[in-house]
Amino acid sequence: MKPKLAFLGLGVMGYPMAAHLAKAGHDVTVYNRTSTKAAQWAQQHGGRSAPSPADAARDCDIVLMCVGNDNDVRAVAKDALSGMKADAILVDHTTASAEVAREIASAAKARKVHFLDAPVSGGQAGAENGKLTIMVGGERDVFAEAQPVLALYGRAVTLMGETGAGQLTKMVNQICIAGLVQALSEGINFAQHAGLDPNLVLDVIGKGAAQSWQMDNRGRTMVEDKFDFGFAVDWMRKDLGICLAAARGNGAALPVTALVDQLYARVQARGGGRWDTSSLIRLLRDAK
Repeated sequence: MKPKLAFLGLGVMGYPMAAHLAKAGHDVTVYNRTSTKAAQWAQQHGGRSAPSPADAARDCDIVLMCVGNDNDVRAVAKDALSGMKADAILVDHTTASAEVAREIASAAKARKVHFLDAPVSGGQAGAENGKLTIMVGGERDVFAEAQPVLALYGRAVTLMGETGAGQLTKMVNQICIAGLVQALSEGINFAQHAGLDPNLVLDVIGKGAAQSWQMDNRGRTMVEDKFDFGFAVDWMRKDLGICLAAARGNGAALPVTALVDQLYARVQARGGGRWDTSSLIRLLRDAK
């Protein structure tokens, strides 16, 4: 028998992630704050939509969620837990703080529900193609039970440690991306100022040690000055805020991350909050 599932939060990531579950033959109930979107998903993929997280989660074996920030996690998880049965599993795919992961784990334990923090990386394309990287924190036996479900939209699903370890690993991911995007912006801007063909440069250095996902997937759109897609600057600033707060707590130095966070603040001030994170290059192009 396939486990009965619920998915809470049908944004640009959650909508296709839930679709992979339905495509695999699972009984899926969905919830979204905008109910018309949940109804649309149910009409498109089968299953049913529910009016609240608790209603969606009732009688489900595994409840998965992907919402906005720590406060969203608290609100949705609290409601979902009120409807979950004992020994069910709550999986949070939101990029949030390790503190909120531990908080929800404690609340889940009080209701005899298991919890995994499982943030994802790979963006909308990864969600649509079922090729996300999923970093998980929690108990090994609970992870083993949930892993086959997570593998339906994850090409790499890895237990990183106890509760909170998934979120901490995602912070490392975002710290690395922040530095990469700024370096790529500077490199492309330099190539253009030097009179080089930037696309040819990207093709050449992309076959060497400078190669990265950001270069392969964002380099040419940066050259073309196109940013109306992808992972929004607003979301990245939320994530970097989590990273910087965690670093203040554990003593890690993040000088480049702090700088890039402020550069993104400048992009926001120019009205680019919904632009892709690769829009950092705009600050260099517009510099006087």
